[in-house]
Amino acid sequence: MKPIIEVKNIGKKYDITHQRGGYLTLRDVLTSIFKNPFSFLKTKTKQIIGLETKEEFWALKDINFSVQKGEVIGIIGHNGAGKSTLLKILSQITPPTTGEIKIHGRVGSLLEVGTGFHPELTGRENIFLNGAILGMKKKEIAKKFDEIVEFADIGKFLDTPVKYYSSGMYVRLAFSVAAHMETDILIVDEVLAVGDAEFQKKCLGKMEEITKQQGRTVLFVSHNLNSIKELCKKTILIENGQIKAFNITDKILDIYNENNNKIIENKSQIEFENNNKNKDFIFKKIWINKEYGATTNMILHNQDFDINVEMEIFKESWPLEISLTIKNSNGVNVTSTSLSDSEGGKVYVFKRGLYKTVTKIKGDFLIPDTYTIRLYAHEKGVQDIDIRDDAIRFKIIDAGSTMHSYGEASTYWSCVFSNANWEIQELK
Repeated sequence: MKPIIEVKNIGKKYDITHQRGGYLTLRDVLTSIFKNPFSFLKTKTKQIIGLETKEEFWALKDINFSVQKGEVIGIIGHNGAGKSTLLKILSQITPPTTGEIKIHGRVGSLLEVGTGFHPELTGRENIFLNGAILGMKKKEIAKKFDEIVEFADIGKFLDTPVKYYSSGMYVRLAFSVAAHMETDILIVDEVLAVGDAEFQKKCLGKMEEITKQQGRTVLFVSHNLNSIKELCKKTILIENGQIKAFNITDKILDIYNENNNKIIENKSQIEFENNNKNKDFIFKKIWINKEYGATTNMILHNQDFDINVEMEIFKESWPLEISLTIKNSNGVNVTSTSLSDSEGGKVYVFKRGLYKTVTKIKGDFLIPDTYTIRLYAHEKGVQDIDIRDDAIRFKIIDAGSTMHSYGEASTYWSCVFSNANWEIQELK
C-alpha cells in the first residue's frame, strides 16, 4: 500500500550569526541606512575583519521515514532535538533545505497556541478563518460548527475577540477546529500540554476516534510518555536533528528512558541557551541542592531539597508569575507550585536586575522515581514569557526507610498543588 507520507533525506539548515563586542539594534540599523546609504558595507567589513562570523546549524539532517494511512505515530526527543522543525516542514510552514516530502492528502496542524487565529476576531469568526486556512469550504465549516463549539466548550465566549482568551481556551478551540475538519492528516505538537487534565483526556479520546473510526493519520509530539504509549503503536525518537530510532513504541520508550538515566548522572546544573523571543526576560540556569547545600540530582527519598532558578529581567516594575511543574517518568504532571503561593496569592513585582528563586521541597513528598521540571514565567492572565520544558532531570532514591503504600502511578495528569515554600533573592 502506498504511504500517505514519504520523507526522503530531509535536512534543514540555519545560518547563525556570531558577533564579537557590541551588537547592532534595529534602531541602529535604520539610523545607519538613513544616514549612510552604503551602510551594508559596515556589515561586510565586520565579516571580513572577523568581528562577525556565520555558522551553519543543521536542525535536521538525513531524515527518512514513511507513514501509512490510519497510523498514529509518536515523535519524542529532548528540547532542541528537531521535533518542531520537522512538524513545520511537514505542515509546509517552512521549506526543507535538502530532500523531498510526498504527502497524499490534506494536512491539518496544531503547532503553537493561536496559530491561524486573528486576535481581533471573535471565536466564531476564527472558526471560519481557521477552517479556510485548513482548506475547508464555508459549507463544510458550517456543517461542523456546532460540534466544534461543543467540544471546545467556549459557547459563552463565542462572540468575544480571542485576544481575551486564556491560553487554555485558545488550545481548546484550535484543537477542536483541527480535529473536526475533514483533513486526512492531523499534526499535533506539545501545545496540548497547555490544556487542563480533563481536556487532555478528551483530546486523546478524539484522536483515537478519528484514527480508528475515520481512518485518519496522526503525527503526535508530546513529552507525556504515557500519552504516547497509550495512543501510538509506533514512535520516532529524534536526537540532535537525526532519527535515532523508529520502532514499536515500547522499544522506543526503553531507549529514551535509558538515555535519560545517563543524562541524569552527568548534569546536576543546567545553563540555558538565550533563545527566548521576549528580550525583557531570560531564565539563565537551574540547579538542585540537597538539604546540606551540595548541588546534586540524586536525592534520598526522606531528604529535603531546593530547586534553584537564576533569571534576569530587563524591564522595570513587571508583575511576573514564576511557576514550575514536576513530571514523573511517564511524563505525568504530579505537582505544580508558583511564586505567588508564598506571597498569599499576590503576584511579585520585579525590578530590573538578576534574581534567584529557591523552591523548598520537603523530603517524603515525592515517591522514588525519575522526574523532570517544567519551568515557566508568565504575566498572570496575559501571556507566557518564557517556558523551559525538561529544564532539569533528577532522581528520588529509595532511602531504605519505611514508606507509605503509594498505589499505582496515575495514568493521566495528576496535579497536586504543592505547599512548597519559595524564596526570592535579588543578586544585583
